[in-house]
Amino acid sequence: MDVCEVNGYEIISKKIKDNIGLEKSPVAIKLVLREDDIPEGIEEIDSKMRHCEMVQKASKGDLFYALSDDQMCKGGAAAIGADEAPDKLKTGEFYYDLGRFSSLGSAKRTLDAIPKIDMRTYATVYAPLEKANFDPDVILIICNPKQAMMIAQALVYTLGGRVEADFSGIQSICADAVAGPYMRKQANITLGCSGSRQYADIKDDEVIVGLNGENIGCVVNALDSL
Repeated sequence: MDVCEVNGYEIISKKIKDNIGLEKSPVAIKLVLREDDIPEGIEEIDSKMRHCEMVQKASKGDLFYALSDDQMCKGGAAAIGADEAPDKLKTGEFYYDLGRFSSLGSAKRTLDAIPKIDMRTYATVYAPLEKANFDPDVILIICNPKQAMMIAQALVYTLGGRVEADFSGIQSICADAVAGPYMRKQANITLGCSGSRQYADIKDDEVIVGLNGENIGCVVNALDSL
């Protein structure tokens, strides 16, 4: 039997919660290319909101999918492949005008370096991990620093190495926690961003971990062993 095999996302979710003392659910994310690929029984979200708000909504138990028109934050939508980035976002003007950068150049260099899904998706599916009836592309965990440390220890338990945290304080739950793990096939830890803390109620003492869905069994087995 594969050492990374864990049966059922309900079991995986419970193990994560029990092992690190997590109260909210890990969030399963699936990127859907075609309408026919939306998992059975999942309905479209009933109101427009930001991607980070959708992640928070799923962490509290809701299961749904969102189309491009449902995504209020176009920067977040662009990062996860749900929409094209507006021109002012691509050039860095948006964040420069907000006063986040001293120059357009620094804004543009930062935006160019932010991870992005390199395909246009039809929909994004969000679910608390224990309710997922699909294989997640990415699993997000909203947690405190100690819990993130425990996940980091699980990530290096089998093969060793280092956990690299890649972030810039903008487009955190979208680019850092979804696009990064999806495109690079490795976990990322991010400190959140002003938008996610303002709109999605990410607390001052919370960070976000994005895990690649393909090796979640290995992470859970490592948590069991630690």
